[in-house]
Amino acid sequence: MSAKLRVTRQGSFGFELRGGTFDIGLDGKSAGSLEWDDTVELPVEPGPHTLVIRARRYSSMERSFEATDGETISFRCHGAMLWPRWVASFAVPSLAVSLKRS
Repeated sequence: MSAKLRVTRQGSFGFELRGGTFDIGLDGKSAGSLEWDDTVELPVEPGPHTLVIRARRYSSMERSFEATDGETISFRCHGAMLWPRWVASFAVPSLAVSLKRS
């Protein structure tokens, strides 16, 4: 049996300063892409995993999670929505995309 990873791209305010297609990185490999207001579900094997969301040279912080049989692990992501974070992401690219477990 396997677990399921669900990634939803949606912010609180309904807009992003850094838009476009986001790429899903799972365990160091490309696992799909997300458009605004999109949800992707991916099968994952039980055990430890890492997740990162990328938007060209920008990214989220890397998030680790542990999957167990039959479990659905959910994350929510979105691009920077406030201009101070957007500006800061030019110097620190991992601030450009928010990724949180939900």
